[in-house]
Amino acid sequence: MLSRLYLILGMLAISAAFPTLADETPLSPYMQKIVGQEDFIYVWTLGMEGLGDGSDKLVTIDANPKSETYGKVIHKVSVGGRNEAHHSGFTDDRKYLWAGGLDTSKIFIFDVHTNPAKPKLVKVIDDFVVKSGGVVGPHTTYALPGRMIISGLSNNKDYGGRTALVEYTNEGDYVSTYWMPTDDNLQGATKTGKFADGYGYDVRALPRLDIMLTSSFTGRRNYMRDLGELMQDQQAMQQFGKTMVLWDLQDRRPKLVFDVPGAPLEIRCAWDPNHNYCFTSTALTAKIWLIYLDDQGKWHAQAVADIGNPKEIPLPVDISIESDDKRLWVTTFMDGKARLFDISNPFKPKEIYNKKIGAQVNMVSQSWDGKRVYFSSSLLSKWDKKGKDNEQYVKAFGWNGETLTPLFQVDFIKQKLGRPHQMRFGAYALYR
Repeated sequence: MLSRLYLILGMLAISAAFPTLADETPLSPYMQKIVGQEDFIYVWTLGMEGLGDGSDKLVTIDANPKSETYGKVIHKVSVGGRNEAHHSGFTDDRKYLWAGGLDTSKIFIFDVHTNPAKPKLVKVIDDFVVKSGGVVGPHTTYALPGRMIISGLSNNKDYGGRTALVEYTNEGDYVSTYWMPTDDNLQGATKTGKFADGYGYDVRALPRLDIMLTSSFTGRRNYMRDLGELMQDQQAMQQFGKTMVLWDLQDRRPKLVFDVPGAPLEIRCAWDPNHNYCFTSTALTAKIWLIYLDDQGKWHAQAVADIGNPKEIPLPVDISIESDDKRLWVTTFMDGKARLFDISNPFKPKEIYNKKIGAQVNMVSQSWDGKRVYFSSSLLSKWDKKGKDNEQYVKAFGWNGETLTPLFQVDFIKQKLGRPHQMRFGAYALYR
């Protein structure tokens, strides 16, 4: 009965979201979808030593153009210390925002519904490593019904890339750990290629197909290392993920392992109930990959397009799919560009637009109504550029379907806030 309920909830969520032009597409299909103008941007921000209080913080930007404080920071909550703030995600009821630290493995839970303009830190999970059995680096916090599924990046034995998924209740109670399949312990999964490296990064679900997908990155001893130094270490550069795993959603059991070389990062799945596929991009090889279900009911992973010139290592870092499944935004950190691909034929993505956002760019988030696109700058504290290229910002653009037009920007260094990483949207209408 529980399995059927999960599937029904997922299908209802997808059917509710699909008729709209656009939505906050990286989020879970189990969550409430609201179209229209977002009121707030919640920015999970890395603290910088000697800048302000030096701590990681959740920064709230007023995003409603009818407001007197439009485009300005209206609230901030410091969490104490620098934890390598990275990703965040709402619970399925959107009342709480979970935000993780890749260095300390702490998880911070913010109440965003009592007063959406002023989120409040209500809980800190500081025993994640112990409770999970050694998982380090909580990355994606992804909503399932009444649950948060969290992808890890590393482990506390060798701080390499082998890791697991960890499940919690919405209240912050530990439930279970699901280790990634490896060559020496496939846990019932089948390798479709050569590798099962056990690495992790992102997680996404397609409830109507009863599957989850995970991607892979690298361990703590790499992501907490200076990027220039790391790139000169050939042995360390071999220690990046080259797989994706397809899981049974209900059983949390790995089923298939795909070879996807080059560190596949963010996963974005199609919204149309007739589109049985997801996309990812590979950081080191600069390619778009398609993971799809064929007419015979078999899953495949296939490289379908280059992103810029892969030889120049543009380092694609984030992607965002429009909810009509026709276009895909891709940001590339090294050249600071946002690229838009036509994916109406998912097997042949074609770049149709690009714009330089800054000296460096990381995350991209689309507004609920598809009329605005937001970008943030920071990748990792030790990977961000140095000197004048260390731009730290959130930039908002209007989008008319053809051109990005600047709306506002917030300089996070000038305002002594730190390094802005991931953005999430808030709205009063969610809680009325």
